[in-house]
Amino acid sequence: MKNRLKNQRFFNRKFVPCGYKFAGCEKGMGITMITDERMSTFIDSLDTGNTPFLNEIESEAKKTNVPVIRTQVQSLIRLLLAMQKPKSILEVGCAIGFSALLMSEYAPADCHITTIENYEKRIPVARENFRRAGREDRITLLEGDASDILRELDGSYDLIFMDAAKGQYTHFLPDVLRLLSPGGILLSDNVLQDGDIIESRFAVTRRNRTIHSRMREYLYELKHHPELETVILPVGDGVTISVRRT
Repeated sequence: MKNRLKNQRFFNRKFVPCGYKFAGCEKGMGITMITDERMSTFIDSLDTGNTPFLNEIESEAKKTNVPVIRTQVQSLIRLLLAMQKPKSILEVGCAIGFSALLMSEYAPADCHITTIENYEKRIPVARENFRRAGREDRITLLEGDASDILRELDGSYDLIFMDAAKGQYTHFLPDVLRLLSPGGILLSDNVLQDGDIIESRFAVTRRNRTIHSRMREYLYELKHHPELETVILPVGDGVTISVRRT
């Protein structure tokens, strides 16, 4: 990519915020959270919640260990939908359809959502959830590898939600930007990796080093891309909000 770092030592640095005490640890101890647990619990307690059906889907997901977006990210999505009022949404990473249904519930009635999923065991569950919700006409589920599908998509989307394999975000980005409309929003979830993102790659377990390096590269690209204005927020497990400049 154009903004590839010239000095790769950036990826080996450990970033420690000054004067901040992480939940469950003192200075010098391991970092396990990106926000204070009590503060997160308090913020979550103020959330107005979702519809009974969405609550049911979320409960089913948790019982079967299927990850769904966290409460604060759900609230952020509802806010963005109220502000942006998108007519078209692209989701990269559907799982069992919870986030697609959430967006369908709170987006304008004429908004259409296209979502991509590659894990074959979750696809029929997502389709059934769309049927149960009566949203089959408003949500299109595309099956297959996101890289291949994104390459073939055309048109433009007012909001793109990235919530797939974290190590692939950098690979998806060129096509995602091609599909993002001017003034559109790119929302990326799970970008701070439970706080591991600030660690040196050598402090991260070996099997996670590739994802760690790629996520740092992704964040750098978002912050330095000439077509994007991006903010990184410690919401949930970390999100970025990028707006494509008009």
